This record gives sequence, C-alpha cells and structure tokens, in this order.
Amino acid sequence: MIEKIKALMIKYKGLILYGIFGVLTTIINIATYAVCYRVIGIANVPSDIIAWVVGVAFAFITNKLYVFGSKSMDMKTLFPELAKFVAARLATGVLDVIIMFIGVDVMHGPDVILKVASNVIVIILNYVLSKLVVFKKQ
Repeated sequence: MIEKIKALMIKYKGLILYGIFGVLTTIINIATYAVCYRVIGIANVPSDIIAWVVGVAFAFITNKLYVFGSKSMDMKTLFPELAKFVAARLATGVLDVIIMFIGVDVMHGPDVILKVASNVIVIILNYVLSKLVVFKKQ
C-alpha cells in the first residue's frame, strides 16, 4: 500500500507541487487583494492588479524551480520562460480582472468569494499554459 502511494506521488509530483504552490499563490493573491482593497482602501481593480503582480512573481519562482524543474538560470533560458510565463499570466490576469469587475463592481457580489472562484478558474488555466507552453520539455 505504501509503495503504491509512493509511486503515485512520484508519478504526480509536478501536479501535487503545482497544487501546493497554487494554494500558496492563491493565499498570497487573496491576502494582497484584501489588504489593498479593505485595509488600505485602494479601489477594486487596482487592488486586483497589485495582487496579480505579487502572485505572478511568487508563482514564476516556485513553478520554475519546483513544479516544472527548470533549474537553468542562463539568460537564454530564463528570459524566454519569464516572457512566456508573464504573457500567459497576463491573459489569465485579464480574465481575473474581468470576473472581478463584473462580479464586484457591476453585480455587487461578495468580493472575497468571487476572488476565490476566479482564482480556481485561473489556476487551472495557468497549469495548462505552464505545462504546454512556458516550461514544456524540449
């Protein structure tokens, strides 16, 4: 039984780590948003953008090093990965902002609940884009 669990953990290591770091990124994103929006009093959309920038920085480092195992720090590898990562995150970040704008500003829905729901959608899309585009094995 323990051997089967170990085998599954090895087989799905990347997905497990992505889940762990995805949860941490989501916590960082939501906490940053809540501090900006509720504590500091920054408007909804700028708060969401600040939260996105902080989350993307954390996610790039953890995804590169731990999830997808891209250890190379040479500029020929690092910059293209970073550019593709940021481009993919921009696309899903725009989706997040649209969801938050419509949900909070237009429909007056619950901000943190909508932020969590938006993050679930974004996390799934980010994994697919990272695996198939950003850190794909050559």
